[in-house]
Amino acid sequence: MNFLAHLALSGNEPEILVGNLMGDFVKGRLGGRYSGRLLAGLELHRKIDSFAENHPGFVRSKRRLDSSLGHYRGILVDLFFDHFLASEWDAWYGEPLPSFIRAAEETARRYTALLPARLQQLLPAIFGEWLPVYEQLAGIDLVLARMARRVGGSNPLAAGSAELRRHYRELQDDFRSFYPDACTFAAAFIAERAALDRERLLSPET
Repeated sequence: MNFLAHLALSGNEPEILVGNLMGDFVKGRLGGRYSGRLLAGLELHRKIDSFAENHPGFVRSKRRLDSSLGHYRGILVDLFFDHFLASEWDAWYGEPLPSFIRAAEETARRYTALLPARLQQLLPAIFGEWLPVYEQLAGIDLVLARMARRVGGSNPLAAGSAELRRHYRELQDDFRSFYPDACTFAAAFIAERAALDRERLLSPET
C-alpha cells in the first residue's frame, strides 16, 4: 500500500512511474511481457521492495509493532512510511503534494490500457480516496479500515492505527533514516538502467 513512496521515487519519467505503480499487480517473470522504460519501472518497484525489506530502518519499524500482527507488520510499515512521507512532503520535494498526486493520476490514466485490470479498478480509490488523506492520522485510520474490509476474513489491519500512535516518534525516526537512502538507491537504479538501455540501442545487432 506504499503507493506514495513508489510514485515519488520514480523520478521524472512517465513510464517509470506507471511501471512502478503497477508493481504490486504484476506477478511472475517480467521478460517478454513488458519492455523499455515501463519494464524498468516494474523492476524498480521490485528493487525498492527488496531494498526496504533489508533496510535497518524498515526492519526496526517492523520489530516495534506487536508480534501478533504477524506478516501484516510489513504492510503496516509500508503505509506508516507513506504517512510520514505525506506529512513531511515539503521537506523532501518542491512540488506541493496535491499537485503531485494530480499529475501522477493524469500520467497513470494516459496509460490505462496497459494497466492490469485490478489496478484500473483501484485508480479512483488510490488517487481519490487514499493518497489525499495519508497525511492525517484520521486518514490512515480510514485507509486501514477499508483495507481490512477488502482483505476480508479475520485480519488485524484495522488495529494498526493503535500501533502507529503508540510508536509514532520511533517509527518517524525510522522513516527519516530510511527515506534518504531509498531516494539515493532509486535514483541510482534509474540512472544505471537508462545507461544500459542506451548501450543496447547503440550496440550492433548480433
